[in-house]
Amino acid sequence: MAMEIPNPSRKSEPLHGMFTAVPPSYDLINHVVSLGMDRRWRRLAAVVCLEEKPRHVLDLGCGTGDLTISIARLADEHVEITGLDYSQPMLERARKKADRAGVGEKTKFIHGEATNIPFPDGHLDCVGISFAFRNLTYKTPLCLPHLAEVKRVLKPGGRYVIVESSQPENRVIRALFHLYMRTVAQSVGTIISANRGAYRYLAESMSRFYTQAEVREMLLSAGFRSVSYRPLLLGAVGMHVAIS
Repeated sequence: MAMEIPNPSRKSEPLHGMFTAVPPSYDLINHVVSLGMDRRWRRLAAVVCLEEKPRHVLDLGCGTGDLTISIARLADEHVEITGLDYSQPMLERARKKADRAGVGEKTKFIHGEATNIPFPDGHLDCVGISFAFRNLTYKTPLCLPHLAEVKRVLKPGGRYVIVESSQPENRVIRALFHLYMRTVAQSVGTIISANRGAYRYLAESMSRFYTQAEVREMLLSAGFRSVSYRPLLLGAVGMHVAIS
């Protein structure tokens, strides 16, 4: 079944308010819902972001800065590391976390949109994104403009490193993953945050998100030269690396 890319005329998902109303428990919920494995996945993404010894790295949709901080902890001093998000409350928390982690001087956080990244053409060696790719591509008119913008700011041969939920190929594992998201994850997120809508969206979008083959097709159609994939958590999560 072919992946559906929404028409830009469709109304966008009402996510902005959801992610600007940041509960104090945001990070705790992420760690609880992922059983603590989200830290490991972001560190793996940071290692991949730095493999080709980049000079300029962007964490797109950085949220509260976990991937940005992971990259900064592993990077040499010469690497310029920027986190970008459209939520000012998220960015404020990210700056404080970076300072507490001892990497405040190595990181910069800026307010912006994924469809209007404030860098010149071909400026970045790597763009990383962790668990925000789904919000930019799943049934939203942001999909094609966002992919075109990432392609624009990457140098030829640059990397787009994506850690996101995926669909396990095994039908039993896939069914269990969907059940977990729609019961345990949704309930835990709602109880801790008191934001039922946000975690209902999380559960539904993760359960219905594209397969790794569909994401690969999406990236190649956007003009990336090659795409590799690594399954994580039996395929419930995966890492795509797209080469510009």
